[in-house]
Amino acid sequence: MSGTETLDPILPPDLARRARAVLDLACEREMPLITAESCTGGLLAALLTDVPGCSHIFERGFVVYSDDAKCDLLAVDRAQIDRCGAVSREVAVAMVRGALERSGKGVGVAITGFAGPGGEDDEEGLVHFACGRRDGPIAHREEHFGAIGRDGVRIAALAVALDMMDNALRA
Repeated sequence: MSGTETLDPILPPDLARRARAVLDLACEREMPLITAESCTGGLLAALLTDVPGCSHIFERGFVVYSDDAKCDLLAVDRAQIDRCGAVSREVAVAMVRGALERSGKGVGVAITGFAGPGGEDDEEGLVHFACGRRDGPIAHREEHFGAIGRDGVRIAALAVALDMMDNALRA
């Protein structure tokens, strides 16, 4: 048994195990988890709250799919989005900083990318991640998953985000 309930049928078993390991470590370290998600649409938050006995360590999640939501909920500067693009290192870092600022504690991760076919200049499968603690360094990661479909990109993004959270919890 992987430990998740409702998401088990759609997730690879190793992903559910990774989520359980991150949650166990967060509980052990007493470090609440915060998510700021765009292209994953809240899937990481759902995964982290799907594990019985550990979901209490999940502090909050922000689903900020639109540019307006990024600005309104996470205080991402509109000029930064206009300058760098919503799918960029700069915006991912701003997203996680905003999420951590609003929660005041714990480890946060931000995910922004192009999960599926997008605009003419959008690279399908390009995803930027940022992860860290409120008063600590923020790690960034850029992934080019390719044209593996919306579900494929989202699942791959969950794995990267969990790895980054695990690293931040161990720092």
